Amino acid sequence: MKKINTITSLGLVIAMFAVLMGPFAQIAYAAAITSASDTLSSQKVSTLANHDIQFTSPTGVASGQTIIITFPADFSIAAALDFTDIDVLDDAVNVTLAAAPVTTTWGAVRTSATVITLTNGTTAVTAGSVIRIKIGTNATNQSTGVRQITNTTTNGSKVIAISGTFTDTGNITVNILTDDQVAVTATVDQSLTFSISDNTIGFGSLSASAACFAQGTAACSASEIEAHNLIVGTNAASGYTTTVQGATLTFGAFTITAIGGTNTASAVGTEQFGLRMTATGGIGTVTAPYAAAGFAYAGTASTASQVNSSTGASANTTYSARYLANITATTEAGAYTSTLTYVATANF
Repeated sequence: MKKINTITSLGLVIAMFAVLMGPFAQIAYAAAITSASDTLSSQKVSTLANHDIQFTSPTGVASGQTIIITFPADFSIAAALDFTDIDVLDDAVNVTLAAAPVTTTWGAVRTSATVITLTNGTTAVTAGSVIRIKIGTNATNQSTGVRQITNTTTNGSKVIAISGTFTDTGNITVNILTDDQVAVTATVDQSLTFSISDNTIGFGSLSASAACFAQGTAACSASEIEAHNLIVGTNAASGYTTTVQGATLTFGAFTITAIGGTNTASAVGTEQFGLRMTATGGIGTVTAPYAAAGFAYAGTASTASQVNSSTGASANTTYSARYLANITATTEAGAYTSTLTYVATANF
């Protein structure tokens, strides 16, 4: 009997197996996409929305292969939507899009009212790449998109299918709501802060040979001093104004002449009654003619004169009020008084 060479027989078996399996060796089996999501700009029924689709492709996308995005039947892709309304990114790098693929340029088309087809050009997307597809006004790479996709007319979970000749497949579930907006209300109450630190101030005895400045005691100050302060603040959008009204220093039929509406320096030996202010904090400012180094007083018993203001909402501003009195040698003797009324008005 003739012996069969074992090694030779084994080789023939392996060769035959290889021939038989040859046609199947090139088959690529579909893989499931991973880390898949679709972020919508609105999830409200029947509302235009942007889509931001992302997924990882286990297999990648070879030259000429397609990615097909199929929306449920009750979504509606704008008929005019084209590649200018779409961005495609491969691992965060934008690819160039056109209506049809040309060399490294991808094709992007609305295939139907529920289908968008992307076709790779000649640059392969490697396995494990993250693919991101922006559809709508969020597409800004080559141009800013102007067309969007209309959400379904019914609420509930909707499944978007990812398929194509790139062989990876998968589903992305989104949820459409009857209304995705929450109306929030709040009220900010109006506020106006206004205070006067001292309601009784005095000059004491006046002299024709020296200027006198009022202070919180009934005694003359030979140097300029803060008599009191006003604090004003508001949340009014148009700010506030503060006025002063009242006659000058008066004794019966006699008066000490008010300086008037022009900022004027102290002039010893001349009748003068005047006011000036400085401001700190907030955005409030002193109003002319009370803002300069000199003094003025334009208020009367019947007429108010604006002394400060703000043009918008302001934290508290502190206004330091300084008062001047000068007399002549012939100013009539007597106990002179004045009552000044300050009014702060918020402009809501």
